[in-house]
Parts: sequence; C-alpha cells; structure tokens
Amino acid sequence: MNTTKKLTISAVLLALGLILPFFTGQIQEIGNKLLPMHLPIIICGFICGWKYGLLTGAMTPLLRCILFSMPAPVNAICMAFELATYGAVSGMLYRKVHGFRLRIYFSLVSAMISGRIIWGCVATLIYGITQSPFTWKMFLGSAILNAIPGIVVQLILIPIIILALEKAGVMNIDDK
Repeated sequence: MNTTKKLTISAVLLALGLILPFFTGQIQEIGNKLLPMHLPIIICGFICGWKYGLLTGAMTPLLRCILFSMPAPVNAICMAFELATYGAVSGMLYRKVHGFRLRIYFSLVSAMISGRIIWGCVATLIYGITQSPFTWKMFLGSAILNAIPGIVVQLILIPIIILALEKAGVMNIDDK
C-alpha cells in the first residue's frame, strides 16, 4: 500500500473518529461507555501501520477538542496519548506476529491494555500537576469498569472488520 493510500485511509478514519461520538454522545452515559473514537484509530493501526495509527490516534481527540470542545482539554491530552498507543501497538504487533492464528486478537488486546496503561500514567501526571486527585479507584472505574461495553464492541467488531478486509485483499501485512 503506497503512502497516498495510507494517508487517505488515515484521513477517513480520523474523520470517523471525529464523527462517531456524535452518534453515541447524545446519551452521555452510553457515549462514554462505547468508546466510539477508539474504533477507527485501532483499525487505522491495523490497516495503515503503526506510524499512521500513532499520528491519527494522537490527532483525533485533540482535533475534536479544538473543533467541538469535546472532550475537555485535559481529557483530550490523556486520550491523545491513549489513542496514539492504540494505533501504534495494534499496527506494530499485527505486522510483527506471523503464523499466530489469533494474532488479530493478540494485537488488539495488547493495544487495548497498553493504551489504558498509558492513559492512566498520563492522567496521573496531569492531575498531579494540577493538584487534582487521581486515584487507583478512578483509574479502574474509567479505564475498565465504565469501558466494558466499548471493550466488548471492540473485541467483536474490530476482528470482523480486519478479517473481512484481509479476505477482500485490501490489507497486505507486508506493508510497513
């Protein structure tokens, strides 16, 4: 896949990351739990590779914050690191792990865990600087318990999408 194609796909997925929260955000309790911005970023890593996934992941929450004032700036910064990690790890592992039947799930779950850890570290730093409390309980609540519906959606939808793209010949894992 050439650079122009990767940039185009990344731009489309970035746009999806900006738009999808509008569909779930009307009901905040659901929107915050379904994690709609995460889906296109992880998919970007799988399709375009770690560099494009990282950049698209970093840009999406910051751009959404600037354009639509959501998420709030502090959350957008934390999410930028989280989503950049999702895009980078999913793209990197998907290309590095060969001959492993469950490599899509391995790459996906590794990206999800890594992103949440990075989010927690960045949130701890930022909230520490602003002298706002950020506890272990807050991390578990935000990163895991409240995110369970979104995690389930990601574990179901992303492998289906990636497998469909592989079978359609859209994806070539030899692309770096």
